[in-house]
Amino acid sequence: MKKNFKTVLISALSAAFAASLSAMTAFADDASETANAAQQSTGSVFTTLVLPLVIVFALMYFMLIRPQKKQEQELKNMQQSIEVGDEIVTRDGIIGMVVRIGKDSIVVETGGDRNKIRLKTWAVAENVTAKERAAAAPKKDNNPLAAAGLSDESGSKKSKKKKDNSEE
Repeated sequence: MKKNFKTVLISALSAAFAASLSAMTAFADDASETANAAQQSTGSVFTTLVLPLVIVFALMYFMLIRPQKKQEQELKNMQQSIEVGDEIVTRDGIIGMVVRIGKDSIVVETGGDRNKIRLKTWAVAENVTAKERAAAAPKKDNNPLAAAGLSDESGSKKSKKKKDNSEE
């Protein structure tokens, strides 16, 4: 019985070895055919693999990275344009009036007791006074003649007043 088991085991191993050898040669033939096909269709590989990756990275840049950099630049410009007397809000929510400006820090006066706090300029989140100035600034006319200086509405009003005075 042991002898039969050994012969069955040896024949099974030899059959498995033969099957794996024939499978490897068939796979090698198949691989060489696909390698030839791949060399012929490198353009299609570019369009199916590389082009979508490039498009995804471009979308990520324009949707995520570029707006964030623009926002950081605006914040940096605002922090550099702080003047004495401006009302600011820090990242921690402290509201105060700028008393003194240093190289990389500012002194802010807060509260009714006029407490003074020294802060780094990067801690400023909002310049309230600058926003109020921008909102109070006179809005420019969209009239192209007025922008070019060809239309003088104030002069026409004066001439109407002169006409009214001359009629009386």
